[in-house]
Amino acid sequence: MEHIIAAGDFQAKCLQMLDEVAEQREPLLITKQGKPVARLIPVSSEHPLFGAMAGSVVSETDILAPIDIDWAAQS
Repeated sequence: MEHIIAAGDFQAKCLQMLDEVAEQREPLLITKQGKPVARLIPVSSEHPLFGAMAGSVVSETDILAPIDIDWAAQS
């Protein structure tokens, strides 16, 4: 269940709220004058932000040299 907190209270308890969202793994809805303005959600630990694309790029050093494979173009 999503917890709700007023922006003023969130400002006063920001670091504590960050820790609670991380530990409980539940989003926090932040309101201003009773209207929702932001949602604080926990970061998914399944997909790391940094390093997610590591090893996915292939580097070719010489793209102009002929290749060792025989091939024929079809017309």
